[in-house]
Amino acid sequence: MSLLSRRIFTLGMSAAATGLAVPGAARAQVPAGDIHFICAFAAGSGADVIVRFMAEKVRAVSGRSIVVENKPGAIGNIATEYVARAKPDGLTVLVHGGSSLAANMHLFKNPPVDAGKAFEIVGTLMRQPVLLVVRGDSPLKSVAELTAEMKKKGDKGTYGTAFPTARVAAALYKERAGLQTVDVAYKTSADWVNDLNSGAIDFAVVDTVFGLAQAKQGRMKVLAASTADRISAMKDTPTLTELGYPMDIAGWWATFVPAATPKPVLDQLRKWIGKAGADPATAEFFASIGGESWLLPPAEAKATYLKEIDAWGDYVRIAKIEKQG
Repeated sequence: MSLLSRRIFTLGMSAAATGLAVPGAARAQVPAGDIHFICAFAAGSGADVIVRFMAEKVRAVSGRSIVVENKPGAIGNIATEYVARAKPDGLTVLVHGGSSLAANMHLFKNPPVDAGKAFEIVGTLMRQPVLLVVRGDSPLKSVAELTAEMKKKGDKGTYGTAFPTARVAAALYKERAGLQTVDVAYKTSADWVNDLNSGAIDFAVVDTVFGLAQAKQGRMKVLAASTADRISAMKDTPTLTELGYPMDIAGWWATFVPAATPKPVLDQLRKWIGKAGADPATAEFFASIGGESWLLPPAEAKATYLKEIDAWGDYVRIAKIEKQG
């Protein structure tokens, strides 16, 4: 063996013994550099608030720099495609609604990626209902009163929705209640607030982040939530199911990486994000926006995600949502 060969062999054995420089060991870690948390909606949105909170919690746990990037558009598809095609090294993480990813597989004629195959779910974070609301000064005090009023109005009654989960929950309520009420679709929840308060629409279905904030200001009155059971943070809010309109519709949040991400990298991310998600302060934050912590084991999380993709095929049919091109 030549002197050069012996020196290379000695260095390699030393590296293997210490675990410092073996290529396999290097691949077992999330590589150096900023970790990018991708948000599918604009800065300042409810989604952005959630992503930035988790970015700060993971930064504290991991000691790594976490950069939030907002990539809004196409109901989340721009961010989805960006992450699906990113280098699978653990540095690009989609923090998004698993329910939203599932929905988009059925809301578009040609989804940019197959969400069931393009991603590996790192871990779930929380689940939250959508809320059935009327304007703050409405004389209607319950879902029963709203239902009776909408039956009187027939197809002259209207309601506002701004995203798929809200549209599905509203359609299920309409179907269960035997209403002819007309859905008025808006781009964002903020777009229908004035119409609700002016009486141009009769009620709306909204996410908890926006809805609870508006309710605190007296601009909306929450009548019911869409999950089958009451959320712990909203114990005083009845569910549509217990009021006689059975459904279990929830928006749930999780973290995702490209499907080809190596398992050791995935395990490292799961350790960091799982620890951040289990922090009591995280549970308190989720409760403050009408959600509850929802931390599933990896295998269960993946099974839930794939089941959700299938379920949205039925939801889109029930809500009669026309697929986009």
